[in-house]
Amino acid sequence: MFFSEPRRHFFKPLTGKYREQVVQCLCLLYQRQYSSTADYGQALSREQLLEILTEALARPQVEVLDDELTILSGDEVEPRFKNHREQASWVLKQLLEGGWLERQVDTATLHSSFPFTRLGRVFALALLEADTRQIRTRHRNTRNTLNALEALLSRGEVYDLLDAYEYSERIITDFTDVIAELDERKRELIREVESQQLAQQAAEQFFEFMEKRFQPDIAVRLSADSVEKHREDISRAVARIRRKPKVFKQDIERSLRRTVPDLCAEEQSYLWFILDTIEQRMRNAAEIMLPALRSALHSFTRRADIIIRQLSYINSRHNNDLLALCAELSDLNDEQYGARLDGASDSMASLKINLVDPQHIKLQERQSRLWVDNVLATAQVVDQEAQRELMIRQLLDQAFMVNNSHLKDYVLHALRGGQRISTRALTIDSAEELLAMAHVIEVGALNNLSSELVFRVEATGRQVIDSEYYANYDEFTIELLPKNTDDASPGEAISDDQLGDNRVGEANSLPSENNSSL
Repeated sequence: MFFSEPRRHFFKPLTGKYREQVVQCLCLLYQRQYSSTADYGQALSREQLLEILTEALARPQVEVLDDELTILSGDEVEPRFKNHREQASWVLKQLLEGGWLERQVDTATLHSSFPFTRLGRVFALALLEADTRQIRTRHRNTRNTLNALEALLSRGEVYDLLDAYEYSERIITDFTDVIAELDERKRELIREVESQQLAQQAAEQFFEFMEKRFQPDIAVRLSADSVEKHREDISRAVARIRRKPKVFKQDIERSLRRTVPDLCAEEQSYLWFILDTIEQRMRNAAEIMLPALRSALHSFTRRADIIIRQLSYINSRHNNDLLALCAELSDLNDEQYGARLDGASDSMASLKINLVDPQHIKLQERQSRLWVDNVLATAQVVDQEAQRELMIRQLLDQAFMVNNSHLKDYVLHALRGGQRISTRALTIDSAEELLAMAHVIEVGALNNLSSELVFRVEATGRQVIDSEYYANYDEFTIELLPKNTDDASPGEAISDDQLGDNRVGEANSLPSENNSSL
């Protein structure tokens, strides 16, 4: 039956004159715990819960309804409150007594938290959905999110984007439902075992739940509908939507503002808000909720295994009268119970003292072990296509490599007719000369040619546009001068023998770029 403990008076908080305020508190509390902006890694303490309820009550006040039903029924009249804090404490008490919230105590830290019960969360969601236009679905949510985004890319309909937004929200709540159900089943299993002490029945209930209810659902969530499997595809779909043409995004934005005018703040982009929310929900699902589900599943199965093992051990010991003894002690009054325990403690309180032989106390020295890698390395067969590609790359690198020596010889060969030459007059008769022409101004760095001669490269400020091999390039003049004679007259000639004698050495300085284009 629905109206059984602990929810016998489940709807009582919604029947008094402050029922609208209670609904307002439930909606805000649900949003803070399960919406896209919730902190899923933190359980609410009593103080945090009271702050949320106080905030809900401090919002624009709704109407306080008449309490005629309360008076007619003969129940206690609801009190008036001095402030919102006092009313928040009263609302919290009503929700705990009605079964909307439950108090959970961490046995390790003794800290209390106040989450929704499973039914409380279901009805709180229904109350929240009564004031929203969103339509929720409850199956295949990860795949449906991806399919809706891909449909938006292909058809450009705004309702596909809204479907993706709604499906992504259900991913989080579905995880929460499964985790809460696991916790509830774990507590229910413990209660049944404590009341009946039947290993066979406990095992049957556990396996029935796992096989018929949980396993089909969890198998889908961890395989076909896994957030880890589809997260990257959803991220790529969102990125493709962001890269759509401006006209496409403007149409979607106008349609969103017309369809869901209260989706977000007016100054925000509705499209960007939905896309950011979807990505945030996928991160929360993959990084927070999925590990939480795995942890809850592990805790549930481990607890069930421990309980079943303990019951099996107890039932297997036929001569063990532990259960009978516990039942006998539970029937005694306090005085008799204390006397029985005192007698047992006196019987077991014998003290035994022995001296320890120092020879038996030795420190063990741990010997270090040398690890030898005995794995034979297998020879890797190089692909013929890879070898061919590597050889082609090496040949291309060699073909387009410009050597300083070749560059110097090219310029000196051009200067045999005089001391100065323009880049316009340089001849190109081979591929090597074409490459040398592209780097010809780098000869300005080859001034370690000899101890007597240096190159001087000067820009003329003109461009050559009638070249056979280049669309255009800047014109330079190259001049060979004696060292320490920067002011030598341009007409001073250098003999061919002097040029030939000084064609030694290669420059190692950094080259400059020739301002030319093919």
